[in-house]
Amino acid sequence: MTTTATVRSPTMRPDDTAGEASLGTAEAADDASRAGPPRVEVRARGLVVTDGPLPRPIPVALRYDAGAGPDAVRFAFPGGTVRTCPRGLLERGLRAPVHGGDVDVWPCGRVQTVVEFHSPEGTAVVQFDSSALMRFLRRTYAVTTPVTG
Repeated sequence: MTTTATVRSPTMRPDDTAGEASLGTAEAADDASRAGPPRVEVRARGLVVTDGPLPRPIPVALRYDAGAGPDAVRFAFPGGTVRTCPRGLLERGLRAPVHGGDVDVWPCGRVQTVVEFHSPEGTAVVQFDSSALMRFLRRTYAVTTPVTG
């Protein structure tokens, strides 16, 4: 039997003009009728840091799919851009600056975390509430931890 868990959390509504995330209810579905590896998706608000005077808020889907790679998390941005980073790197970056491949993660003050993505097209710097990233990581571990009993 395969367990698929889909988790939805704070979501962005199109009418959120201030860029604030509206709190949704966390839903966990244990659906044995759908075969496949565990998956988690959490909606979060990121602030794109630019040279401009103010950062720009954007909705970001944080995704984990154990079947696509048990150590990879994905950041899906508006327009279809998806960036991947190791789950452990994201977790370590909540506490101290870390670098791995084309991704840098570091804490920014007490409640923010910055994720910097490098690619041939350029660099994207996105700031998140650390609590949103921690909730997402906890859920990814929850769906992959074997239940004994």
